[in-house]
Amino acid sequence: MAALGKVRSKGVLLICIISLGLFAFIAEEAFRSCESSSNDARQQVGEVLGEKISVTDFQKLVDEYTEVIKMQQGQENLNEDQLNQVKDMVWNTYVQTKLVENEAKKLGLTVTDTELQNVLIEGTNPMLMQTPFFNQQTGRFDANALKKFLAEYKTQGKTNLQLAKQYETIYKYWTFIEKSLRQQLLAQKYQGLFAHCLLSNKVEAQMAFNDQNEESQIQLAALPYSSIDDNKVQISDADLKAKYDEVKGRFKQYVESRDIKYIDVQVKASAADRAALQKEFAAYDTELASAADPSDLVHKSGSLISYIGVPVSKDAFPYDIAQRLDSMAVGSTSKVVENKGDNTLNIIKLVAKQQLPDSVQFRQIQVAGANAQETAKRADSIYTALKSGADFEVIAKKYGQTGEKAWLTTRQYQSAPSLDKNTKDYINSLNTMAVNEVKNIALTQGNLIVQVVDRKAVISKYTAAVIKKNITFSKDTYNAAFNKFSSFVSANLSAEDLVKNAAKAGFTVQERKDVTTAEHNLAGIRSTREAMRWLFEAKKGAVSPLYECGDNDHMLIVMLNNINNVGYRSLEDAQVKEYVKGEVMKDKKAEMLLAKLNGVKSVDAAKAKGATIAAVNQVTFAAPVFVAAAGASEPALSGAVAATAKGKFCKAPVKGNAGVYVFQVVNKTKRPGKFDAATMMQQLRQKEMQMAGNFMNELYIKAKVVDNRYLFF
Repeated sequence: MAALGKVRSKGVLLICIISLGLFAFIAEEAFRSCESSSNDARQQVGEVLGEKISVTDFQKLVDEYTEVIKMQQGQENLNEDQLNQVKDMVWNTYVQTKLVENEAKKLGLTVTDTELQNVLIEGTNPMLMQTPFFNQQTGRFDANALKKFLAEYKTQGKTNLQLAKQYETIYKYWTFIEKSLRQQLLAQKYQGLFAHCLLSNKVEAQMAFNDQNEESQIQLAALPYSSIDDNKVQISDADLKAKYDEVKGRFKQYVESRDIKYIDVQVKASAADRAALQKEFAAYDTELASAADPSDLVHKSGSLISYIGVPVSKDAFPYDIAQRLDSMAVGSTSKVVENKGDNTLNIIKLVAKQQLPDSVQFRQIQVAGANAQETAKRADSIYTALKSGADFEVIAKKYGQTGEKAWLTTRQYQSAPSLDKNTKDYINSLNTMAVNEVKNIALTQGNLIVQVVDRKAVISKYTAAVIKKNITFSKDTYNAAFNKFSSFVSANLSAEDLVKNAAKAGFTVQERKDVTTAEHNLAGIRSTREAMRWLFEAKKGAVSPLYECGDNDHMLIVMLNNINNVGYRSLEDAQVKEYVKGEVMKDKKAEMLLAKLNGVKSVDAAKAKGATIAAVNQVTFAAPVFVAAAGASEPALSGAVAATAKGKFCKAPVKGNAGVYVFQVVNKTKRPGKFDAATMMQQLRQKEMQMAGNFMNELYIKAKVVDNRYLFF
């Protein structure tokens, strides 16, 4: 009881302690929850219709499409620009697919398996023509070839490990095509439904035909706005505010953007760096001239162009090199030449120039034995039999091969980084053999019995050793540039000081407006993702750290000048104010010119007021008139002319984009041609569909799309 009483006496204190404990527990859990949500948010590439996509899921889509592009273009790797295009394509496709799927779901639109099969059987969809199952002879997709492949795919991975990887690549490619086809068909269904909401009729078609084919010839009197000096026009703040309110809808911004000022320093080779490289090339000149096989020299030099030692077409070389090959003698070495276009020094040795086929059709039999002697004996036997008239395919099948014909084109090997001796011998043999000639080619791993069946497109081919190297700066040059720039930045910590003192220090301040998160880099400089991240987290007036970026040759500092939030840009925005001022200026000048033409009843009277007179022919309602005196197209003038009868003077002056006009209609004629209601209605419907094509933009705006790719890519 005493203990109980003691506890009761401390009741208030205990309640406080327990409350604090509970609060700490709740706060800790809330903190963990917030931290978890924050981490999740940091892993989101974007959001569409409230649905988020993580960086992991987006990367999977990018990888999938990258493999498709590699397969379509026959490339092993994609460069940075190509990868950026892939990322943009994946993002745009993802967003559009989500938008269409959302609308289709509301309407009950789906793509059934039967509909997909019908497209495959029909075989004319352009997407199907990019697959390995497209039949060149029929010009159609071969659905049976697809079925055969899918059946083989299930078994080849288990029975033939060599083919498993190839089959897996093709299977992934097909699943991408199938997915894309479904997306395309659903979008076509939705667009088709949307298209049937737009109709045309014969009355509208007749009016449109008349608008296109009724031509007017006029005498035009023009008073351009440029005829009045801007200094003679008084513009008040009230004028600007009134015009801004009138055209405010033009300034709505759907995506946040940022205006920046920045200093970009690109480090370039110094005079000493250039001299060192010139000395290096002087040595290459001597070595190339005496080298029987320049392979090792080109490799050791670090040349941007590989030497593979077989004849290739001009396409294998950069343009600046290709242009010089025909002017060189075989065996000669060129002078050292600087190419300012790609910032390189270049030297060429033309080893050989030959007239050879661009493509060769051939067939072959691989020969192998227990040892070299057995292989050679078997190859000689096959070669002798073929020379005596034996059937190539029959002998090939005897050795478990098909002996089928195949094509070798120059493009298949001319971009290779290197070729071993066996491959060189093989290619050179195929290039130089006559049609129907048979040859026994001895290789390290065995022999090949080869027969050339056909040769096509004989062209000039070149064996050329090229040393092309970038004119790069040295480490000392970079350090000197870095020290100079970093010292300047350290001495000018505010944006105001950086801008004020840049020119004195030899730096240039540049501007970029409306930078958005959709951009892959800042100010067109590579490897500026960190700067992009900083930009969209910084506050107005902030100065960034000094970034080393580009291809390790740029230094960058950024100043955040303004943040343009989603919504209507204000009149205080410099770009908006300039635009509004221009519109007010036109209105004021129009008032002055309209007053000047008040009471004018003829072209001659307008001329007396200072107007420029010109004859204008072929004026139709369907197209805006181009007025040479004002240097602008004037849709309002076209409408006024169409409404004025032949021989009549306009009822009132016309206020246009670049001036004020009066006119006399001299004549009206009809263009030759017969009205076809069906054709005209179809043209109108297509035009209306183009105008209605903005529906996707409307869906995009309403979907509240968030693009955070700049954080990751």
